[in-house]
Amino acid sequence: MSASNTKFATSWLKNLKTNFWNWRTIAQLIFLAIVITCSILAWNTLARNMRNSGLAISFDFLGDPASFDIADSPFPYKASDSYTVALQVGLLNSLKAIAVSIISATVVGVTVGVSRLSNNWLVKQLARVYVEILRNTPLLLQLFFWYSAIFLTLPTASDRISLGFATLAKDGITIAALKMTLSSEFCALVLGLTMFSSAFIAEIVRGGILSVPRGQTEAAKALGLSNFQTMRKIVLPQALRVIIPSLTSQYVNIAKNSSLAIAIGYTDIYRIASTTINQTGRPVNVILIIMGVYLAMSLTISASMNLLNRQFQIVER
Repeated sequence: MSASNTKFATSWLKNLKTNFWNWRTIAQLIFLAIVITCSILAWNTLARNMRNSGLAISFDFLGDPASFDIADSPFPYKASDSYTVALQVGLLNSLKAIAVSIISATVVGVTVGVSRLSNNWLVKQLARVYVEILRNTPLLLQLFFWYSAIFLTLPTASDRISLGFATLAKDGITIAALKMTLSSEFCALVLGLTMFSSAFIAEIVRGGILSVPRGQTEAAKALGLSNFQTMRKIVLPQALRVIIPSLTSQYVNIAKNSSLAIAIGYTDIYRIASTTINQTGRPVNVILIIMGVYLAMSLTISASMNLLNRQFQIVER
């Protein structure tokens, strides 16, 4: 091939690459314009329909008295408080359940995931049965089971079961040292979310451990490290690069699945919002608030996990 032909081919390929990027940029702009247009049309249609129904997209009602009690409140609350305060109570209750569930599901999931790779046949099979049963039954059904089959069968407050550091009764678990009472609904929700999510986390952990080259384990054993030391110092730190991205979706699922608390009577933000809708007749307004809350929680969890993931990635020089 002559020099002129080579120069022509190089120039043609360069122009083709430039045109390709230009067309991709144009396609993205067109898609963005379509999304914005559809959003504007949907919002205008919603506003028009609400005006025709005598409603308005206003949040002034949030200052009105809620006029309903909340049994499980993290701070003093009374029925004369506004809907804003009631929603704050629900939000804090949701955040409390989500935070405890994420921590406990992680601990249980890591334990079960490691047990799935145990050399002990019985431990390995028990972990497998745990994962298969909990992963293949609906979370809602599990919540009903934990709440009705365990917590509602506990004795009344006058006949509490004492465990030394805590007492169990139908109204919840009381921890005397912390001067804290956890309602049965809260405990059932956390237990259900923990058991269900830990089964998925266990498989994520198992897959992450298996992704570590076997030579790493053999080298650790050659150095005289115990199985526990090998897992803690060699295997898990490397497996985290694979585990953390998948954990993000599980943590987001815990946040979203917490809305099932309404099924067992726990006063999370979704239940408070449902009561607010029934009393105010403002479904669109309240649903917009709930959508914003769950979106904010999901994005916060995702951003935090992405930041953590960057800390464990291999930095190439």
